[in-house]
Amino acid sequence: MSAKPDHLLCFGFGFSARALAQALPRDQWVITGTSRSVEGCDKIRQLGFDAVQFNDDTPLDPSLLDGVTHIVVSVPPGKAGDPVLKCHRAHLAERAARIRWLAYLSTTGVYGDRQGGWVDETSPLTPSTSRGHARLTAETGWLELWRDTGLAVHLFRLAGIYGPGRNQLQSLKSGKARRIVKPGQVFSRIHVTDIAGILHASMQRPDPGSAYNVCDDEAAPPQDVVAYAADLLGVEPPPEVAFEDAELSDMAKSFYAESKRVSNDKVKSELGYRFVFPTYRQGLKALL
Repeated sequence: MSAKPDHLLCFGFGFSARALAQALPRDQWVITGTSRSVEGCDKIRQLGFDAVQFNDDTPLDPSLLDGVTHIVVSVPPGKAGDPVLKCHRAHLAERAARIRWLAYLSTTGVYGDRQGGWVDETSPLTPSTSRGHARLTAETGWLELWRDTGLAVHLFRLAGIYGPGRNQLQSLKSGKARRIVKPGQVFSRIHVTDIAGILHASMQRPDPGSAYNVCDDEAAPPQDVVAYAADLLGVEPPPEVAFEDAELSDMAKSFYAESKRVSNDKVKSELGYRFVFPTYRQGLKALL
């Protein structure tokens, strides 16, 4: 008699959750993704996965959580906080003993601005943007649920994500790439393939209550990444533009409000993870 497959429920089925779902063996997993809309659910089904609608106004039927063994939460917090905690905290608490692993996908924005300095998972959490504050509040809520019930919560703090269809090669081809220069500015980033790999490694070595930085080996100035992508494509890079002259949106400005180098030592040492794309150079070459 074959073993019952594990069941992964993804609250939110965006870039990262989809990459994990597509990396797992279909014959060993039942995978369900949520979408805010009926149309979004149809798109998930077209990819070959189960789908169910979920948003602030449409909680899941709690019975759908029965049999779920693994959960990824990637929906962002809203004005009322984390929507999954808001709608399903009690239901998850009731099933804490049967859920073997839960991942909350957060952001390195919880560390705030370090003026190019290094942070690791033990660094103080001092967010400097409203998004960073909202993520820290959500992290706190998930860790409280772990402490109160034993639910196997893990935090993953993601750097800037890139991958197929979402990278500087695409930006250059579409004419949207810009080389904005702010002296001293560096960003950490992560290829979506390595996000999926790190999540899968954590599934195999669960350590509830842990937080992990999810970034590659090399933080770099954003203009350098654009220039490298242009070199790969054999095109002239866009001209450099001073940050003060760039006329950025408030959202874009908020990204430049923080500069830090994020350590990934913990995913290597504790999860034994080996990066497929250790820097943006390998990642962009593969995407080319």
